[in-house]
Amino acid sequence: YEYMANEDFEKAMACFRNGIRLDERHYNAWYGMGAIYHRQEKYDLAEYHFQRAVKINPQSSVLRCNLGMSQYSNGKPLEALDTLAEAFRLDPHNPQARFQRATIYIALNRPEDALTELEKVRDAAPREATVHFAMGKVLKRLGRPEQAMRCFLTALDLDPKDNQLIKSAMDKLEEPDVIDEEVTAF
Repeated sequence: YEYMANEDFEKAMACFRNGIRLDERHYNAWYGMGAIYHRQEKYDLAEYHFQRAVKINPQSSVLRCNLGMSQYSNGKPLEALDTLAEAFRLDPHNPQARFQRATIYIALNRPEDALTELEKVRDAAPREATVHFAMGKVLKRLGRPEQAMRCFLTALDLDPKDNQLIKSAMDKLEEPDVIDEEVTAF
């Protein structure tokens, strides 16, 4: 994981492969390989490795969340929604699963569903600027600019370093909405 954190993916993969060679049920190694493949945008391989990890440790909300994110990136949004629903069924305190579901709902042009998920994430992580920013974008799409502005201002207060992105969204509040996927990471 140290190699992975330093983006030395070749050495990290060698370690994970060695771990699997020693113990085929080493779900952390399967997860690690999946995480590297996901970062490299090799979503088929990421999904495969996350599936292997989930088979070994089916009670892990985190593993299911990563699997769902790979499924979505692999063009399987409905399957990803089911996997993410299972992730927060296993751990109702996992805001990442709800945030990723909201991201998928935004991409599927289901803003009401996205807002419902984001409100639950906000309640669990009230100081996360990304959540308030995403809520602002969804509220804009729903034609609620005053509420969107409040969310953007909260995001700006919580994370002033992203002020250009947030201010840009605030400046475009009165413009017609276009579907984008700027907010995909929590």
